[in-house]
Amino acid sequence: MTTPYPFTAIVGMDDLRLGLLLNAVSPAVGGVLVRGEKGTAKSTAVRALSALLPEVPVVAGCRFSCDPAAPDPACPDGPHRPAGASGGAAAGASRPARMVELPVGASEDRLVGALDIERALAEGVKAFEPGLLADAHRGILYVDEVNLLHDHLVDLLLDAAAMGASYVEREGVSVRHAARFLLVGTMNPEEGELRPQLLDRFGLTVEVAASREPEQRVEVVRRRLAYDDDPAAFAAKWADEERTLRERVVAARNLLPDVRLGDPALLQIAATCAAFEVDGMRADIVMARTASALAAWAGRTEVTADDVRQAALLALPHRRRRNPFDAPGLDEEKLDDTLKEFGGDEDDDPGPDGPGGGGRPPGDDPGTPPQDDASRSDMPTPSDAGEPGGDREGAAAGAAPSGGGEQPAARAAEPFRTKMLSVPGLGEGAAGRRSRARTEHGRTTGAQRPRGALTKLHLAATVQAAAPHQRARGRSGPGLVVRRDDLRQATREGREGNLVLFVVDASGSMAARQRMSAVKGAVLSLLLDAYQRRDKVGLVTFRGKDADVALPPTSSVDAAAARLEQLPTGGRTPVAAGLLKAHDVLRIERLRDPSRRPLLVVVTDGRATGGPEPVALAARAARLHEADGTASVVVDCESGPVRLGLAGELAAQLGGTAVTLDELRAESIAGLVKDVQTTSRRAA
Repeated sequence: MTTPYPFTAIVGMDDLRLGLLLNAVSPAVGGVLVRGEKGTAKSTAVRALSALLPEVPVVAGCRFSCDPAAPDPACPDGPHRPAGASGGAAAGASRPARMVELPVGASEDRLVGALDIERALAEGVKAFEPGLLADAHRGILYVDEVNLLHDHLVDLLLDAAAMGASYVEREGVSVRHAARFLLVGTMNPEEGELRPQLLDRFGLTVEVAASREPEQRVEVVRRRLAYDDDPAAFAAKWADEERTLRERVVAARNLLPDVRLGDPALLQIAATCAAFEVDGMRADIVMARTASALAAWAGRTEVTADDVRQAALLALPHRRRRNPFDAPGLDEEKLDDTLKEFGGDEDDDPGPDGPGGGGRPPGDDPGTPPQDDASRSDMPTPSDAGEPGGDREGAAAGAAPSGGGEQPAARAAEPFRTKMLSVPGLGEGAAGRRSRARTEHGRTTGAQRPRGALTKLHLAATVQAAAPHQRARGRSGPGLVVRRDDLRQATREGREGNLVLFVVDASGSMAARQRMSAVKGAVLSLLLDAYQRRDKVGLVTFRGKDADVALPPTSSVDAAAARLEQLPTGGRTPVAAGLLKAHDVLRIERLRDPSRRPLLVVVTDGRATGGPEPVALAARAARLHEADGTASVVVDCESGPVRLGLAGELAAQLGGTAVTLDELRAESIAGLVKDVQTTSRRAA
């Protein structure tokens, strides 16, 4: 077994370590979501946590980790007699707490378990192979890149987390087993956000970023190199600190039932949740449990205002009401004012490390540079971190090459609800909510012979296939003899997410501030729609003499919104360059992900003026997309009493359709794109 990296050897990351330790003290807190840039020890810290958890008593031989003191009466491996019961008790054993990792590409059967439908139908045997939810019972379920998890797996996780049990039901055969676990997820926000339903299931959330202090970065590298050279020796060096921290976790667990959460603290919790307009009551409950765990971690039996403040910083950022493109976080000044208003005569001065120094777990190497404020003081500003909304001038200059006559970036108008634009035909891409697709989940549309293991039985088709052969098989009475050749797999149709590539005209002909504001508002509305439909998005802009990929295809639509906001205008209109750049982007994306179908959205007035023979070049570039079968929509931004209709001509050359900014809001476009390109080469 690989030696895990010691938890106490992690440098800095105080909030991350505190969030994980609070869940170790009180699993009822509900897990933690770790958000941060790549390479910030998110996965390392989570894997190290399992070594700090106490051993778990289990019924010997039970595949579902039943507790000998209170075994699950419905356990598929049961029934087990509880310890102390008459007639003999279940044999007990103990094992280390498990950390079960859920891969992003896992199948449903791998998560919930596999039921052998063929044996169940032919032999009447309920043969069930447990999945990852059973393995994670009474342990940690770790999902790396949780924001990339398929929607149907997210639904199964939500059900299991809410009910504490997993149900597998297939054609009248059902299995149920307990599944209570600590849910820990990590994600990079640049790759897209989580669905709100799953986001709310995480008790706490923490933001992590690499330190900008050279001394601290040197210490990180030094320790990592030492661990890679000899993991066992490195772990032995930190064994005393690990044992001390493990003992503190056990002591805090034992103290937790004695912690008193008084009415003043409860009032502060309720007032804080109300002030930040969180939905539902889960936030209040999680804050109460977190504040109690913080008090136990600090060795106290009374919850203080400091505990409530620290609990709010961990439990509310991902729950407060915000727009999809707003970064999570809390207004700490507002938080302090709320706590002061409802805190009576108490006048605490909350420090950055929370109550009793709880923000910094013990066991840090004394030779390490001071880290008390590292995780907060080292948090980069948007310009430091290279975020889309950071250095506006530099990013704007890089986003669009100079073409003369550049004007300041116009602000986007208010977004609005758009009608669904979809790709025609039937795809097989990643699960989403935009275009029709063959999927594992959705409405049943037919049946076929199974290819490999049978997963979704089409019962009516199976009976229909078996019925003509009953006399030949010796069946004369009631009942049905079913053989393997009779089994039929259900074919299903659902929805997929697409790659929506925006090609935005930022030339001088679009530069009127009022008009560009409306254009940005329309694109922002389409980005909101892409966010809700689980699409990938990309952004190509053209102005002056050339086109630029302002944002490569990504699942982070908020990054596209930030690039759009800072987009300047001016110069000529190289439509051909924009379409050719988009063609290159789509060609590369088809190699990376052949199953994800693209939707090209060109936002322009169609007035091609850049380069030699601009109109002819634009027409030839458009025909490249038509030849590839790319579904396309042109958003016509032309305004004024005299209109040339050039955007409509461009749409015809693309083989797509054109809509005006006004029509983008209207009922009349409900099926415009759905009906275009019915003879498309990619519409199979």
